[in-house]
Amino acid sequence: MNLKLKQTPGIYVVGFMGAGKSTVGRHLAHRLGWSFFDTDEEIEAAERATISDLFAARGEAEFRRIESDMLRQHVRWIGRGRPAVLALGGGAFTIDANRDLLSRHGLSVWLDCPFEVVRRRVEQATHRPLARDPEAFAALYHDRRTCYQLADIHIPVESDDPEATVSAILAHPFLK
Repeated sequence: MNLKLKQTPGIYVVGFMGAGKSTVGRHLAHRLGWSFFDTDEEIEAAERATISDLFAARGEAEFRRIESDMLRQHVRWIGRGRPAVLALGGGAFTIDANRDLLSRHGLSVWLDCPFEVVRRRVEQATHRPLARDPEAFAALYHDRRTCYQLADIHIPVESDDPEATVSAILAHPFLK
């Protein structure tokens, strides 16, 4: 296994909303025998509010601050020897400080899901504040790809089967 993972056993699943980060992350953690955390779910529980409500009431900048705090907390736990897979919110990896933190404490895995697939997966969702405007949604997808490309591992999502994606992650040379 990768030396970085031996020192800090954290795998951070990144990608656009609807890419399957939470589902794939849960399956990956199960296969590894590690803990799993979804940062959006953790934030909602800690703040006792939905992501959508947090965006509406406090704005995106405050949400991103809360999200970064949550990441730092989990990275500290991982640094203490608690192996974990974290599914990050779609915007978390676009913040330089978050990317820097994660690069020093494990491996990031980008689930590169085609736009039409993520659009299909989120078009019925009302809880995604950044998906409400179709044109802005498409622009955001394309803008964020430049950040996601900085992840340690790039996994094209070619199936709706999370186990196929997990197998592709585990077959990556970084994890051998």
